Order: sequence, then C-alpha cells, then structure tokens
Amino acid sequence: MSSYLFMRDFKIHENLIKSKLITNVDKTNTKFILVSQLMFDCINMQHTRFEVVIFYFIALITKVQVSSEKLPIVLWHGMGDTCCFPFSLGGVTKFLESEINVYVKSIEIGNSITEDFKSGYLIHPNQQVNMVCEDLSADAQLKGGFNAIGFSQGSQFLRALVQRCSTLRIHNLITLGGQHQGVFGLPNCPSISSRTCERFRLLLNYAAYTDLMQNFLVQATYWHDPLNESKYRTSSTFLADINNEQFINKTYVKNLQKLNKFVMVQFNNDSIVQPLQTQWFGYYKPGQDKEIQGLKETNIYIEDRLGLKKMDDQNKIVFLECEGNHLQFTKEWFRENLFSFLK
Repeated sequence: MSSYLFMRDFKIHENLIKSKLITNVDKTNTKFILVSQLMFDCINMQHTRFEVVIFYFIALITKVQVSSEKLPIVLWHGMGDTCCFPFSLGGVTKFLESEINVYVKSIEIGNSITEDFKSGYLIHPNQQVNMVCEDLSADAQLKGGFNAIGFSQGSQFLRALVQRCSTLRIHNLITLGGQHQGVFGLPNCPSISSRTCERFRLLLNYAAYTDLMQNFLVQATYWHDPLNESKYRTSSTFLADINNEQFINKTYVKNLQKLNKFVMVQFNNDSIVQPLQTQWFGYYKPGQDKEIQGLKETNIYIEDRLGLKKMDDQNKIVFLECEGNHLQFTKEWFRENLFSFLK
C-alpha cells in the first residue's frame, strides 16, 4: 500500500477515534465503552495498519483519562485544631475522599499531632508557609495542581501560600471563616480554656505589635487594630505583607491572579471571628471599631493593591454565606455549595 493511501486512511480513522471519544464516553465506565466500540471499529478497518491504530488509540485513551481526572484537595486547619482529629479535619478528609474520590492531603506542621496543635499558636505563619511550600512541592500527587480549602486562620495561610509559593499550581482556593483583613478581638477561643483565652486577649490588646509578640504568638501576626492603622501596617509581620499594605509585591498579585476561583465563605452567626465581615475581606473603617466597610470600599480593592478588583471584574471571586457559628456547616450544605469548585 502506498504511503499516501496509508496516511489518508490513518487520518480518516484518527478522526473516527476522536469522534468516538467525544460521543461515546461514559464517565462511569469510560474504558469499557471505548474498548468495546473503538476496538470493533479498528478490527474492521481495511488498508490500515492495525497496530499503528492501536498505538494511537492507547495514546488517546491515556490522554482522555488523565485530563478527566479530578484534582487533589489540600486542607489547612485553623487555630486549636490539627490535620487529623477525627471530629474535625480528619472527618472532613474522609468525607471528601469518599464523596469525591480524590487524593486529599491535610497539612500537618511538625512531626506529631501535638506539634501540629501547638503550631496554630506558636509557629510564625511565615515559617509555616515556607515549610508547606516545600512539602507540597515535593508531593508527586500534587504535581498536576490541586484545589485548596482553608479553615479559619488556615484560610489566610493558604492564601499566603498561593501568593508566595510559585512552584505550586492551585486552581480554586476556598476559605471557610478566614480572617483576610485580620481580627480585632477574640470573643471566644476554640480548644483552650477561657482563662488562657482571656490572657491572649489582654496580650493582643496591649502588646500585639511588639517584636516579642509578633514572633511569639501567631494571632498577633494578623491582629489588625483599626484605631492605629499606621502601627498595624509597619509592625505586622504577616498580614500587612500578604495584603500588600506595606508595599506592592507584584509576585503576590501575579500568583493570586492564577486562581480560577477565590471562594470566601462567611459564617453569619460567628462568635469567634471579630468582625465577621473579615471573612469576606471586609473590615472596620479606619479610625474606629464600629462601622464596617465591605471589600469594595477598602483601599486594598479601590487601589487594587492585591489584584482583587481585577479578579472581581473577571468573576473569579465568589462570596458564599452559611447560617452557622464558626465553621459549623452540614455535609448537605458543603455538597450543595462547594462541590462544584472541587470537581
């Protein structure tokens, strides 16, 4: 057979295979449909080298299966929690693994649950972000990219990861009860005694911006005093930086823009995060602690210091709300509101 006839027939059947891939793929039984239909077509081909078509067929099957795979999910816990408590993120991990059937990695800081728990209070976020960047970049199962979910303070830590860790490809970032503009008050502290919580509150009220507190207590690094904005901007060692309030880091803007969706969930009856509108990137108007301004009224948005205005114009920002207390949601709510960003 001439090379012209062979290439002509091969091209015809190449288009046939592509057509079958498009019209006959059953997502629940992809391999069976493709094998039963396309192998029959290949066997009945005339004037075409069967083995070449089989080779091309296998290549196409591999490509379709890889491209249709769901993305892994990375979780980052909040204050007073760990990667793996069965009643919190351990349960969320199993829920996602069973419902979506993907690889789920819940971030653990340190070499034990105890170290991970302490990290939520005592390991500076900058150090944590560096550690996680290195860890996730070395995970072969995340090489193709992943979706990420942050819980409480894990939300702003994950956003910092997006902005700083250029080696990772994060598709959708979901933040649940995050403190994107910081906090000014700790009405309740999860997982610690009321006496310890009160001590934290006093320390933050009077010494949040000292070098000692900025390097000692995680919550001091995202303490945002609206009565003293200049002190916050110059002394904050984490939040003011990732919000581009000290100077505009163009890498932060560029990397955040790479997100497909930035989903922020606000819990409308939150008794821990103050003010609760920080979960949607809102905050107190400067100079007082009563009146709230939404994201679009803030200088971060108006001056587009972080690229959020551009992302909003591109419909990349999603605001969701849940009628519960801090991080209190049902599986049904999670399925209905968040699964579409994870598949």
